[in-house]
Amino acid sequence: MSGRRIMTADEIRRATIRLSHEIVEKQAGTDGLLLIGIQRRGVPLARRIAAAILENEGAEVPVGALDITFYRDDVFVGLPRPEVGPTELPFGISGRDVVLVDDVLYTGRTIRAALDALMDFGRPRKVELAVLVDRGHRELPIGSDYTGMKVDTTRNESVRVMLRELGEPDRVVLREKAS
Repeated sequence: MSGRRIMTADEIRRATIRLSHEIVEKQAGTDGLLLIGIQRRGVPLARRIAAAILENEGAEVPVGALDITFYRDDVFVGLPRPEVGPTELPFGISGRDVVLVDDVLYTGRTIRAALDALMDFGRPRKVELAVLVDRGHRELPIGSDYTGMKVDTTRNESVRVMLRELGEPDRVVLREKAS
């Protein structure tokens, strides 16, 4: 994939470990904590954060997967072929502290859709957001509580996160959007 590499595999690993430490510190532990990855790339990132918490804290944090496809405001307009992934929440979310995990925070519309989808499964005590990359350009008043990296971009650029769990080498690339 062409473009400028902005994160290497090692930088992704370090950012994931740092995110795990920040989450545990801000939560004052892991009691009642749930990590829910937004399909597609948020799920393996949530699992990586949970693995880092297990390694550093000795505590298993439940991980779920949330598909937001039909909650998006552009599902039938801006997406040529929507990919629907599974929602897997093998636990109740009501009264729990949820950290939504995604790869890139851009306009905020994905996170708005994720919040809508999440509320169909219960009423969490608190919802926070962890992202690997925050690229700016918000269209909604949404921000991340935990951020691996902030990068300045233009609207003519895209940030692509590649992960080994999805058959790609770990890296993050910044590239010009196709015209």
